[in-house]
Amino acid sequence: MPRADFAFSHRFRVRWSETDAQGVVFNARYLDYADVAITEYWREVKLREQAGDEPLEFHVKKATVTWFAPILPDEMIDVMARTVATGRTSMTQTVEIHGSRDDGSEDLRATVDLVSVFVDLATHRPQVLPEWVAPKFAAFDALAPNAALVSENA
Repeated sequence: MPRADFAFSHRFRVRWSETDAQGVVFNARYLDYADVAITEYWREVKLREQAGDEPLEFHVKKATVTWFAPILPDEMIDVMARTVATGRTSMTQTVEIHGSRDDGSEDLRATVDLVSVFVDLATHRPQVLPEWVAPKFAAFDALAPNAALVSENA
């Protein structure tokens, strides 16, 4: 997706400890970067603030990483996140990892697609998403010029 499809972006520097013997970011770190993106995205959306004392817990059911180009040590990267689908008990969010370019040009390194299921922590069983979750993400993601939320109602 073009950067314009994302209302959320977070920039940070790659640490040397995140690289491997090949001199590039170790493959498992891409999921760490996706977690940073989702954590910051949720913070920006104010998801936990909306929940208040209501438990709001998710388990990642599926994570798919698609690699395009290496990320180097000490490089600045931009992680972008958006919600692409919501269902009855789950949502799908996409993270893109880009090399940071001040001119805004595309430098896609990887994508991470995450399917997260809303759960009851006592039983670890899926439960129906609160009614306000999908509209909360949709309203935020609509701030991006090309963004749109697709509801699956699955």
